[in-house]
Amino acid sequence: MLNTTTRVYSPHVADRLIRHGLHPVLARVYAARGIEDPDQLEVDWSRLIPFERLKNVSLMARFLADAILARKRLLIVADYDSDGATACAVGMRALTKFGAIVDYLVPNRFEYGYGLTPEIVRLAAAAAARPEILITVDNGIASVEGVAEANRLGMQVLVTDHHLPADDLPDAALIVNPNQPGCDFPSKHLAGVGVMFYLMLALRVELRAKGIFDFPQKEPNLASLLDLVALGTVADVVKLDDNNRLLVHQGLQRIRKGRACAGINALLQFAKRDFRRVSAYELGFMLGPRLNAAGRLDDMALGIECLITDDESRASQIALRLDSLNRKRQEIEADMQDSAKIMLERIFSSPSIPCITHTQYPIAKEPDNHSLSLFDATWHQGVIGILASRVKDKFHRPVIAFAPGGNGELKGSGRSIPGFHLRDSLDIISKRYPGLLLKFGGHAAAAGLTIRDCDFEKFRDAFEQTAQALLGPADLKRIIETDGDLDESEMNLELGRHLAEQVWGQGFSQPTFSTRFRVEDQRVVGQKHLKLKLRKQESRIEDYGRPKPQPVYDAMLFSHTVPLPGVIDAIYRLQVNEFNGNSTLQFILEHWLQPDI
Repeated sequence: MLNTTTRVYSPHVADRLIRHGLHPVLARVYAARGIEDPDQLEVDWSRLIPFERLKNVSLMARFLADAILARKRLLIVADYDSDGATACAVGMRALTKFGAIVDYLVPNRFEYGYGLTPEIVRLAAAAAARPEILITVDNGIASVEGVAEANRLGMQVLVTDHHLPADDLPDAALIVNPNQPGCDFPSKHLAGVGVMFYLMLALRVELRAKGIFDFPQKEPNLASLLDLVALGTVADVVKLDDNNRLLVHQGLQRIRKGRACAGINALLQFAKRDFRRVSAYELGFMLGPRLNAAGRLDDMALGIECLITDDESRASQIALRLDSLNRKRQEIEADMQDSAKIMLERIFSSPSIPCITHTQYPIAKEPDNHSLSLFDATWHQGVIGILASRVKDKFHRPVIAFAPGGNGELKGSGRSIPGFHLRDSLDIISKRYPGLLLKFGGHAAAAGLTIRDCDFEKFRDAFEQTAQALLGPADLKRIIETDGDLDESEMNLELGRHLAEQVWGQGFSQPTFSTRFRVEDQRVVGQKHLKLKLRKQESRIEDYGRPKPQPVYDAMLFSHTVPLPGVIDAIYRLQVNEFNGNSTLQFILEHWLQPDI
């Protein structure tokens, strides 16, 4: 069954927000997301948390300023996802403007794995222009051995990262990470690109103090990097706290005004999205996957080049290649989902029945497992993270999917549910079963690991035991939160536009509503979607007892072609549909069920 609950909010807080001029629906939506004061919604640049709050950032800025003036060679060591690519692009663009001698290196995930490994360090040291300083972006906090190798080879390392640290920190020259011990930076959810952006803000102040800029007008405008910051922050699915929402809002404003970099504009064109109406949704579900496709199937250097070039023609050529890679990734993912479906049906050993929601996985019964560890020798290690996410969403269990990694190893990528900290659970396993995990890292919701292929069953059992110890029955019940019902007076284009203007995402979820509808009409469009006409299922009586006419609403149910029953309980979000210059309200159905009536 589809278990739903309405988000709880304080009516007193909602009333306070209404008195400050907020739309009543927005007021209750914000109150349910922890907003207690209208100031929390301010996205003016002046409200950005000062960079001085970030531990070591001023020291690292001074270190870099001295290195730039001494003409030392810098090398950014990037990660192979959207956050790492955008962080690298921010560093490359800013440092180049600051006059630095800088290049970048992004490890091929299939050859070198994740982070600043000793192999990557030796690769950097072998370059013709051997770097003197390595700067990690979106990685490095777990690279104890890699930093040690760099130190041995006479290269200094600056670590910028946001992932949770282990007990032992790398012996880097300096570390900037809001999650490192002793850092009181209020936004612990800053993405890797956000950390790099903060470092560049601090570096500009340091260079200004050293008189490197002839006059203020020649100072680089770092606001020009906010489109990259917004993309990386949303695509990395970090929590959109007040500070992150500010960064994303400012970046979206630049994109909507046509002031994004050539690469982002090109990616939007291939996604067939209008830059003037771009939202966090497009960043997370249209641009992010295209950028990530490079790291999953090819080389993230392709994605980084797309983001650092100012040549529109070259950006378009690279964006075309990224679009093609993303289509290939989708095909691979579809095949992997088919094999996973067969595997899961075998695990649950029960004939599957149609699921009442739009899920792609028919759920036979609630699984007895507290976790799922999956492996297939044909799976692609660049796509297992997406597969784990899909399976996690369908079964509401922590999931780790494995693919062959070569040399007798399996590469695993995991996704988790609330109440189960994935990285901490792997740490527990590593201590309880020494040597079982060759490598691991990540955070609460996502993690990666490496094991020997002969240890899959041992890991599966250890992971399940850990999940059973940490998860109770209530944790395993998937409950979909909504923002309640809407009155017909609230189902209008005005509210749709209000919602479209806001920044929604991880930890600040886009509002969904729950309403009983009569299905007045339905037809398949595009061979795989349902287009619907819905009426609210309620009886309205006017004066003199005459029924009041009820409006009909347009709705879409994507990736579903089976006709719906005449009456449904729908969970949906509001969307402003732009077509031929006209704006209309449309409902996007996310879940539905047939009520007992």
